[in-house]
Amino acid sequence: MVVGRRMLLQWLMITAALTLQLALLAGGEYFKPFNVSYDHRAVIIDGKRRMLISAGIHYPRATAEMWPDLIAKSKEGGADVIETYAFWNVHEPIKGQYNFEGRYDIVKFAKLVGSSGLYLLLRIGPYVCAEWNFGGFPVWLRDIPGIEFRTDNAPFKEEMQRFVKKIVDLMRAESLFSWQGGPIIMLQIENEYGNVESSFGAKGKAYMKWAAEMAVGLGADVPWVMCKQVDAPEYIIDACNGYYCDGFRPNSQNKPMVWTENWDGWYTSWGGRLPHRPVEDIAFAVARFFQRGGSLMNYYMFFGGTNFGRTSGGPNQITSYDYDAPIDEYGLLSQPKWGHLRDLHAAIKLCEPALAAADSAHYIKLGPKQEAHVYRGNIRSHGQNISLYESCSAFLANIDEHKSASVTFLGQVYTLPPWSVSILPNCRNTAFNTAKVAAQTSIKTVGFDVPFSKDGSFLAQSTIQEKVAHISESWLSLEEPIGVWGDNNVTFQGILEHLNLTKDLSDYLWYTTRVYVSDEDVLFWEKNEVRPTLKIHSMRDMVRIFINGKLAGSAKGKWIKVAQPVQLTEGYNDIVLLSQTVGLQNYGAFLEKDGAGFRGPIKLTGCKSGDVDLTNSFWTYQVGLKGEYERIYAPDQSMNSRWNELPHGAMSSIFSWYKTHFDAPAGTDPVALDLSSMGKGQVWVNGHHIGRYWTLAAPKNGCQQTCDYRGAYDSDKCATNCGEPTQVWYHIPRSWLQKSDNLLVIFEETEKTPFDVSIKLRFSETICGQVSEKHYPPLDIWSDPEIKDGKLSESDMAPLMNLKCEDGYSISSIEFASYGTPKGRCQVFALGSCHASNSLSLVSEACKGRNSCSVRVSNAVFGDPCRGTVKTLAVQARCSSSSNSSSAMK
Repeated sequence: MVVGRRMLLQWLMITAALTLQLALLAGGEYFKPFNVSYDHRAVIIDGKRRMLISAGIHYPRATAEMWPDLIAKSKEGGADVIETYAFWNVHEPIKGQYNFEGRYDIVKFAKLVGSSGLYLLLRIGPYVCAEWNFGGFPVWLRDIPGIEFRTDNAPFKEEMQRFVKKIVDLMRAESLFSWQGGPIIMLQIENEYGNVESSFGAKGKAYMKWAAEMAVGLGADVPWVMCKQVDAPEYIIDACNGYYCDGFRPNSQNKPMVWTENWDGWYTSWGGRLPHRPVEDIAFAVARFFQRGGSLMNYYMFFGGTNFGRTSGGPNQITSYDYDAPIDEYGLLSQPKWGHLRDLHAAIKLCEPALAAADSAHYIKLGPKQEAHVYRGNIRSHGQNISLYESCSAFLANIDEHKSASVTFLGQVYTLPPWSVSILPNCRNTAFNTAKVAAQTSIKTVGFDVPFSKDGSFLAQSTIQEKVAHISESWLSLEEPIGVWGDNNVTFQGILEHLNLTKDLSDYLWYTTRVYVSDEDVLFWEKNEVRPTLKIHSMRDMVRIFINGKLAGSAKGKWIKVAQPVQLTEGYNDIVLLSQTVGLQNYGAFLEKDGAGFRGPIKLTGCKSGDVDLTNSFWTYQVGLKGEYERIYAPDQSMNSRWNELPHGAMSSIFSWYKTHFDAPAGTDPVALDLSSMGKGQVWVNGHHIGRYWTLAAPKNGCQQTCDYRGAYDSDKCATNCGEPTQVWYHIPRSWLQKSDNLLVIFEETEKTPFDVSIKLRFSETICGQVSEKHYPPLDIWSDPEIKDGKLSESDMAPLMNLKCEDGYSISSIEFASYGTPKGRCQVFALGSCHASNSLSLVSEACKGRNSCSVRVSNAVFGDPCRGTVKTLAVQARCSSSSNSSSAMK
C-alpha cells in the first residue's frame, strides 16, 4: 500500500544515520571542530546560517539510563539541539564539595548529546528558576555574611563566578565546545534577569553588565545569550521566552532572533488543574516565529521529567514535571503533540536553504488578517509579481481566530484554516499546515498489562485486577515521634528562622515550648464557653499544631496568618509547632530574604489576663524526622527492630512510616506507583527518594469540555483534571528497580494506611489515526527531485496515515477502521453515512502484527464509496507487548 521507492528511501536514511552515529562513537571527536558565530539573521555554524530546533531536557529530571532514549526521540522528532540548565545546588550541595555523579553527570549527558550528532545549548545561569528548589541556588549561599543574590554584591559575584567558571572549565577540559569538536554551540548567563532588574535599581544594571563581561571573559569562545534581557550588551544575544515570540526583536540589528523558552505546556502546583496546550497552537507559534525571521527556537520542555527527591520548587510544585511535553515524564511519546511537531520541523527544514539565504523576508498582505512572508536571496518583486526560484519558500498565515480564509498567492488560491500557517517549501505546493493534524493519537494507559489467554484473546481486566491490585498485603509500620526526638536539638529564646536551622536538609522543623495554665483561666473559658486561640502572624508553607501530643489543626499557604483554637488543661501544656517546607521559592527578587517557617509574633489569645506572647519564650528546636536521621528508608537500615507488623483494619495514626517489599513488574514499560489512597508524605524505593506526594484535589471548575486551539493561549486555557487529585502516580525509574525484593518505604503524615497502594505500568495501549484526502502528502516526497517538476503520480501525492506502537509493542488488533465519512474521535469513532466495506480488512492486512504501518488515504486503495465526497480514513488500533502478540498469532 506504500510506494516501494519511499520505503527504500527511508531505509537508506536510517542506515546512513546509524553509520554516522557509529562513526561518531568510534572517534574521539563528535564533530570536526567548528566555530559558531551569528549575524542579524541567524546563528552561523561552521560558516553556514542555520535554522535550529532545540529540545529542552533537564538531565537531573531523568536517570542517566533514560538519557540515550530521550535524546534519540528528540532527534527523531526533528531536534538539532538539546538544551539544559546547569543546576548549581545539586552539583555543589556543600560549598567546595562537588557532585557530578549519576543523574547529575552533566559531562556524560553532554557527551551523549554529541555522540547523537546533536548540538548542546547549555544555560549555566547559575540562577535557573525552572520550578526547581531555590531556583537552583544552594541554600548554603544565603549564609555567607553580607550576601545579596543577583545584584552588584561582592560576596555573591565571587561565588557565582566561581561556579560558572567551574562549569566552563569542566566543559573545556572534556573538549565539549564546538571549536574542540564538541557539541556545545551556545551558553547562557543569568536567566530572565530583566524581570527583576528594576528591583535592584542601579546595582541591578551594574550586575547585569558585570555578569556579561565575566561570562565572555571565561574563554568559552561560543556565543552567550541572556533571555528576557532587553538591555543586554552588544556582545550578548538577548532572547525571548514566552508562548509566542514572533513579534520579538533583539535589541541590536546585529543579533538573530532566538527563542530560548517556547512554553509548550506549563507547570502544576498541588491542588491545581493540569495545564494542556493544544499542538495546533504550538505549531502555529513556531511557524510564525520562523515566518517572521526567527533563527533558533527551544521547546521548554521537550521532556519535562520528574522532580525526584526534594528538588521541586515553587513552593508547592508537584513531583511530576511532565509539562504537557512531547515526551512525557516516563519517556513515552505524547501523541499527537510529538508527531505533529516532528512534521512541522521537517517542513521548516525544507525551507532552510531559502530562510538562510535571505537577509529578510518579502512581506505580502493577503487579506485583513492574512499575510505571506517569502524567503529567497535577492527576491525581485512588484506586489505579487515574484519570479520563482528553486530555493523560494513561503509562509502563508491566517491570524483570524475564528474564520478560514481563501487567499490568492502567486496566482494560486489557498485555503487557510483559522489561526494557522501554511508552509510552502517551493512557494507553490503546501507541505504542512499547523492546524491540520495528521499525526496519530496515543492514549496512555496507567494500569496492569493485560495478558493474552490461551486462545489469543485478551483476558478481561477484572480477572487480573484482584490478583495484582495491591503492591503488597504485608506491611510493617513505625511511628514517628512528635516533637523532640534526639539529643541533637537546641533551645533558644525566641523564634528562629526555619532555613537557618534546617539548611534545607529536611522539610521538617519542630518548634516546642511549654505554657502554664491556671485554674482561673480554665474557669474563665468554661464560664464564657470559649477556647483560647493560638495565633501565628505569618507562616509558610505548612504548619501542624500539636497540643500535649495531639494534633489540634494545620494550615497551608504562603505567608498567611493562622488562628487555631486549642484545648488546654490546667497546669503545664506542651505546644509543638511543626513547620514544613514544600519546595523553596524559585522565582523573584531577594530570594535570600524569603526564608521559611514563621514571621512576626506567635500569641496565645483569649486568656483571662490577656494575650500571652510566646514569641520570646524558650523554644526547643529539632530538625527533621527521626526516621530521616536514621535513614530507615535505606536498604542497609531495613532491619531496624522497631518495625511492627501492620494488621489489616488497624487504627491508623498520623506521622507513620510504612515499609514493604515487592517484585518489579516484568518487561520494560515505565513503572508508576499509585498513591491515590494516601494523604501527604514522601516515598523511597531501594533508598532512592521518589519525591513528595500529596493527594490534593483540583477545583471542580475551570476546565473546558472542549479545547479550542484558536486564539492566544494562557495556562488556564484547556485545563483538565477538575475535581480530581492533581497527582496520584509517581514515577519509579526502571534502573532503580531490581527483579525482586524491592524495598518500598513511605512516610505518611495523615491517618492513611498503605494497603491500597499499587504499582502500575504506563504504556500506550490505544492508538488512532484520522487523515482525510484533504491532508497533504507525506513530507518525505520532498526529497524526490520529481516534485519540483510536478511529475509525481497522484498515488505519490496521496496523504498517508502512519501508525506506530511504542518500542516492544505491536499492533495486535484493529478495533475500528472506516474510509468514508466516519464520525467521532479516538475511542468514540462511529461509522458515517459513507463507508468502504473493505476498510477493516485492508487496514488489518497492512498493520496487524507490526510495530508500525502506513496506509495510503485514497480511492486507489479503498475504492470510492461515495463519489463527490471528501473521504477520511479513521482507524483505532490496540498495541500489546510484541511477545504477547506473537503468542496470540500462533
